[in-house]
Amino acid sequence: MQKASAQIRPLGTQYYENQYISNPAFAGMDQGMNINISYRNQWRSIPGSPVTMAVSGDYRVVDKVGVGFNVYNDKAGLIGRTRVMGTYAYHLPLNIDNRELHFGISLGMMKERLDEQSIIATPDDIAAARYNQRKSYVDGDFGIAYTTDRLTLQAALPNLKKFFKKDEMNAVMGSTYLAAVSYKIGTTLDVVSIEPKISFRGAKDIDNIWDIGTNLKLENNLVSFLGMYHSDKSSTFGVGINYENFFIQGFYTSQLAGERQRTGGDFEINLKINLLKDQRR
Repeated sequence: MQKASAQIRPLGTQYYENQYISNPAFAGMDQGMNINISYRNQWRSIPGSPVTMAVSGDYRVVDKVGVGFNVYNDKAGLIGRTRVMGTYAYHLPLNIDNRELHFGISLGMMKERLDEQSIIATPDDIAAARYNQRKSYVDGDFGIAYTTDRLTLQAALPNLKKFFKKDEMNAVMGSTYLAAVSYKIGTTLDVVSIEPKISFRGAKDIDNIWDIGTNLKLENNLVSFLGMYHSDKSSTFGVGINYENFFIQGFYTSQLAGERQRTGGDFEINLKINLLKDQRR
C-alpha cells in the first residue's frame, strides 16, 4: 500500500487568496461572495501520484455573521478521501482602527476509501474490505483570527475528530494545528504592496513544518507574485492575474528534501470568482 502525505502539503492558495480553506474564521471576512476552485497534481511523473480538487465558497450574510462551504477530494495511490464541510463564522468588531476578532467552526462529513481494484495482492484482501466497510464520519475544524488593516494573527485546529477518537486504520498523516502571522506593507493603490508571512503547521507522525515568505501585488492587485520557503526544504512559487471579478493563480512547489529526482514537482491552479461585491459594505 502506498503512503499518502498529500494532506501535509497544503494548497498554495490557502496562504493568501483563500485562507478560509485552512481556517474557518475567514468565512465571510472579505468583501463579496468568494468562490474558489482549485486543482493540484503532485509528483505527476509517478503513477498514482496525489491529485487534489477543492471547491469552496464564503459570504458574510449579515453584519457579523459569515457562512461558507468546502468540498475537498484527494486521491493518493490507493487511498481516496472526500470531505464536505459547512462553516459558521462570527466577526466581532473592536471599534478601534478596524480591528476585529473572528471565530469560525466547520462541521461536515469525511469519507475515506481504498481502491480495491488497483491492489496488487491476494484477491479479496480482508484488510482492504474492512477499510472500505467503514462508514462516513463527522469531522470538523475550529479557527480564530485577529485582524487590523495590516496585521493578521490566526490559529486553527483542523480534523477535530482525532481529538475525540483515535483511528488506527487511518493511513493518511494529518495536520494537528496551524498558527500564522502576516503584516501588510502598502495598499492596493500603491505601485507595489507586500505581505510577509510566517506560519507553523503541526503534523502527525512527522516533524512540524514552518513556512516563511511573502505575497507581492502590483497596483490595484492586477498581478501578484508569491514565494514561500518551507522547513522541509521545499519552496512554493505562484503568480496571479486579476481581471474584474476573476482572479486566476498558478503555483509550482519544488520537491521535498529526500524525494527521488524527476518526480515532476507539484502544479496547482486556482480560480477565484468574486460576486455581489457592489452590494457589500
